[in-house]
Amino acid sequence: MSKRHLSRNTVTAIGDERIRILIGLSEQAVRNGEDDHAIRYVSLAKRIGMKTRTKFPEEFRYCKKCFMPMMPGINCKVRLTDRKVVSACARCGTVKRMPYLREQLK
Repeated sequence: MSKRHLSRNTVTAIGDERIRILIGLSEQAVRNGEDDHAIRYVSLAKRIGMKTRTKFPEEFRYCKKCFMPMMPGINCKVRLTDRKVVSACARCGTVKRMPYLREQLK
């Protein structure tokens, strides 16, 4: 019995769909207070993304250290400094800095 070969576009589409489902489940788990489930969903989505070479959606943020979905006001602090948006994870304390210079120039 031979293996079924899928085209690259099909694999990417399936991976993207499954990543979006797992991201939705992880955000729902954070809202319900189930941190272990949320971390597991993000790690599974990350593995699927690596296997299918699919990127995460731009709007989804997660802690690179503990894989917790970062949701402002629930489990992370967001502060504005000179030219950066600083997000700190409430679980492990990891800080993520993103520039917002383009928005200041407008």
